[in-house]
Amino acid sequence: MGLTKEQIKQGIDHVAAMEPAFGIALIRCGYPEPRIRPTGYRTLLRTIVGQQVSVAAAASVWNKLEIELGEDIAPDELLSRDFDALRACGLSRQKQGYARSLCELVVSEELKLDDLPDHDEEAIAELTKIKGIGRWSAEIYLLFAEGRPDIWPAGDLAVQAAMHKLLGLDERPSEKEARALAEKFSPHRGALAIFSWHCYDNPAL
Repeated sequence: MGLTKEQIKQGIDHVAAMEPAFGIALIRCGYPEPRIRPTGYRTLLRTIVGQQVSVAAAASVWNKLEIELGEDIAPDELLSRDFDALRACGLSRQKQGYARSLCELVVSEELKLDDLPDHDEEAIAELTKIKGIGRWSAEIYLLFAEGRPDIWPAGDLAVQAAMHKLLGLDERPSEKEARALAEKFSPHRGALAIFSWHCYDNPAL
């Protein structure tokens, strides 16, 4: 599961004590709610289904997959279907390739989602073996599903924009710059990321 409300509070309190700008934002915006997703294959498949489409469109595809493959949407069931069957569910050729990559890695046990490496970068490397799962998607999975406390998705545009606003920077930092800015807040960067999303475009600021 993702970071608990108490873990988020402790992490934000820690970074707010180090950086007054975060303390001011905390007074104005308050603490964010936890963001929690289930661990396992289905969450990653749902990530693939949801890429570059609306929430409503992704939900429609997911519902069709559940009807076609069963509520569990088991990886071996997906692999047994041909192109047309999955296309009828709304999966494009590209997304079918991504979904099959995930399912093949899970079925072969080359990817063991219940036993990812403890080291965050090694876990990201394992997850990005899946076609269609880049660093950002891997980081979101590790933060929201596994609740790893020091995940910092520096490539996220909303995180960059929040750092720009909160720290009063001249311009939105690049991924490299955002990563460097947050290094001193380790091992609480996961809570800082959740706080950044909470503050991004927040009318209280």
